[in-house]
Amino acid sequence: MRPETLVRDHTIYACVMGSRAFGLATAGSDTDRRGVFLAPTALFWRFEKPPTHVEGPLPEQFGWELERFCELALRANPNILECLHSPLVEYADTTGHELLALREAFLSRQVYETFTRYALGQRRKLEAGLRAHGTPRWKHAMHLLRLLGSARDVLRTGRMTLDVGDARASLLEVQHGEVPWPEVEARMTRLAAEAEEALHRTPLPAEPDRRRVEDFLVRVRRASALQPYADDEGVQGVVDARGVGQR
Repeated sequence: MRPETLVRDHTIYACVMGSRAFGLATAGSDTDRRGVFLAPTALFWRFEKPPTHVEGPLPEQFGWELERFCELALRANPNILECLHSPLVEYADTTGHELLALREAFLSRQVYETFTRYALGQRRKLEAGLRAHGTPRWKHAMHLLRLLGSARDVLRTGRMTLDVGDARASLLEVQHGEVPWPEVEARMTRLAAEAEEALHRTPLPAEPDRRRVEDFLVRVRRASALQPYADDEGVQGVVDARGVGQR
């Protein structure tokens, strides 16, 4: 089964991410699409396994196979967790809605480490660019501030909200280079400190609910195994029209 076919025929969840999901879109903003597809279980019985992710087929589109998506979400990967909380959902089937219902199962205090570690790496890149070129990449600086604010807020509330709301104007000022770099640095330092303070009082559990997520994945894989995929030649010989385990 070709990668584009997996995305076309087996997507369970699709959303818009990037500036549009964050409430930071301007007239020239791209539309970044992200999604999750469920590869038919029978494809895993072959030597050549389905891809863990697919780029495309549309421009600015990227998708993950469900198991890989869940693995990354359990590790509190910032991009994956934000994808689960996009306010701009374009598609979700029954399984996709079940995945969305698991959003809180993925959240834990691990978000502090992953979000702030990613932010620190981005800050070092910004500082390197400043030394090399005399100016930072202002758009990246803006998104770094947004990420630190998101980490602080999810630790404070136990809920993730992507839209920046009232912070839109001040963040766009940074993107446009209208805020002096020392002030941007001060904001980064302050947000990082606020995130660390929130960690000590967060309502989030120490670990994600791995068992709940795994139960969901196993159930979905089992249901998929019982479905025939007569349109795919590679699966016809593995799963007949009567389904696995039936006589």
